[in-house]
Amino acid sequence: MKQPLSAMLGVEQSARGQRWTERLEPNRLHVATAIAQAHGLPDLLGRILAARGADLQTAERYLDPSLKTLMPDPASLQDMTRAAERMATAITSGETIGIFGDYDVDGASCVALIERFLRNHGRSGAQNCLTYIPDRLTEGYGPSPQALTGLVEEGAQLILTVDCGTAGEEAITATNEAGADVIVLDHHQAGEALPPAFAVVNPNRQDDLSGQGHLAAAGVVFLFLVATAAALRRLGAYEDQAAPDLLGLLDLVALATVCDVVPFKDANRAFIAKGLKVLRLRHNAGLRALADEARLTEAPSTYSLGFVLGPRINAGGRVGASALGARLLATEDESEAATIAARLEALNAHRKAIEAGMLDGATAMADATLAKNPDAPLLFLGDTDWHKGLVGLVAGRLTDRFQRPSFVMTLDADGMATGSARSIPSVDLGLVVRDAVEDGLFVNGGGHAMAAGFSLDWNKREAAEAFLTWRLSDSVANSSASRTLGLDGALSARGATHELIDLLERAGPYGPGHPRPRFAFPAHRVTRLRSFGAGHVRCTLQAADGGRIEAVAFRIEGSPLGDMLVGAEGQQLNLAGNLRRSVWQGRERIELMIDDAAAIQDLPT
Repeated sequence: MKQPLSAMLGVEQSARGQRWTERLEPNRLHVATAIAQAHGLPDLLGRILAARGADLQTAERYLDPSLKTLMPDPASLQDMTRAAERMATAITSGETIGIFGDYDVDGASCVALIERFLRNHGRSGAQNCLTYIPDRLTEGYGPSPQALTGLVEEGAQLILTVDCGTAGEEAITATNEAGADVIVLDHHQAGEALPPAFAVVNPNRQDDLSGQGHLAAAGVVFLFLVATAAALRRLGAYEDQAAPDLLGLLDLVALATVCDVVPFKDANRAFIAKGLKVLRLRHNAGLRALADEARLTEAPSTYSLGFVLGPRINAGGRVGASALGARLLATEDESEAATIAARLEALNAHRKAIEAGMLDGATAMADATLAKNPDAPLLFLGDTDWHKGLVGLVAGRLTDRFQRPSFVMTLDADGMATGSARSIPSVDLGLVVRDAVEDGLFVNGGGHAMAAGFSLDWNKREAAEAFLTWRLSDSVANSSASRTLGLDGALSARGATHELIDLLERAGPYGPGHPRPRFAFPAHRVTRLRSFGAGHVRCTLQAADGGRIEAVAFRIEGSPLGDMLVGAEGQQLNLAGNLRRSVWQGRERIELMIDDAAAIQDLPT
């Protein structure tokens, strides 16, 4: 039986109910040493790489995540060759192509990738390319028969559904009957039955053996465009014109990959690393305008993609016009880009205000639920006043705060509820939601392991909640019992230098599946504590030797972590978090993003 790792700094129960452990397991120490020696790296970097799965043979791929070594053969995806050849034929024969896309960042990026690719082949304007983004509030997720057949009526002979379509059997059947072909380019979990499309390119379909299920939809679309360009080359399309610069589109792939919170592994790491380099060139008019609107002065990073640009692009789909994000990312018109970016900035501010009110109400409901049943494995909350476009964000906030899956929905006047769910590690929501659909408890639904969408008849809410509780209780209990916070070492305030950040960035980019290095800061005094924004806290941490570092924790007021920090003003705590560079009043500084805190323990001698 595997022995549990000893608690780091003796922390068995932190403010967030976590046990602190060394991320690098003892049986991997020799791997860390071998990596450091073979590649001439500091020991710390060897430890970080080994803790993330690298070994002597693969370490170079972690240090240099290049497309040459990590990009898969597009043809390894089921139906890819068939789809690419059909697309190439449509382009060379002048068919009108329709694009149906989801309204989030991933979907908008997919639409923009295809529009830019078609524009490079002289295909633009309504006669050559039709785009449809459904309204999140009135049409919901995925293709409808009306939307797809409407594209056919406008002249589309081939329709691509991007970041959706795997569950679109009814809509695709109607499109086939209307006389057009459909290619599905998706990455959502799929059941055994697939829609009757001309091709379904989805690495998460059950018969796909490519091993690329970690890709975002934009990654699937990028591989599709690579395969289509190859098919066009075979048809002689580039004998008298230049082939498109596909690498120049990787800023969009990186944006979608970060914002869709897919694992940072294999090709995804290469897409992000190369995409950030493209993003620094500021070639995309829409991204350039949005960065300027957001006053983004730092070099592009996964943080700026996920927490600055992404939320603004999503704001259009959540509380405004769903098509704004795709239009922004696809446009080459500077004036249009500036106009859309300004509108998205305003919509994002509006979104924040609505979300804050919803979160207050949902938190009160969650507190009441847990007061009655502290061991409830999930939260199942609904209200008629909640905004349909923001239930997913609120579900995510509740999951972070209460550490259990959260189902949040808004109720319509006709008794139907539409909602989103967010999960915790090792609890697969997508599977359970699909099973609830098959059992007739949800009208429809689907998604990923960590996030799902659904709708249900509110009269069935008790039966649905009972089903979810039954299905999720064991996995939630197992996840909660094994909650640990992995740490890559201990630092003091003086050790958090720019040279250290430079070193850590050599093993980036970091994200899900390749976590950012997290360090413990033992026995640092909490000073100058102040609140700002929507429940955020800033403070200064002071080490015993007088060294100081600025620190920030987001959305923690009223939580156990927030209470511990406030209660420790002027006192010492053990703190844990990751380091980042920030720019404040024109000066670059290093700050700690606090993940957790714990009282100082008396360690055995």
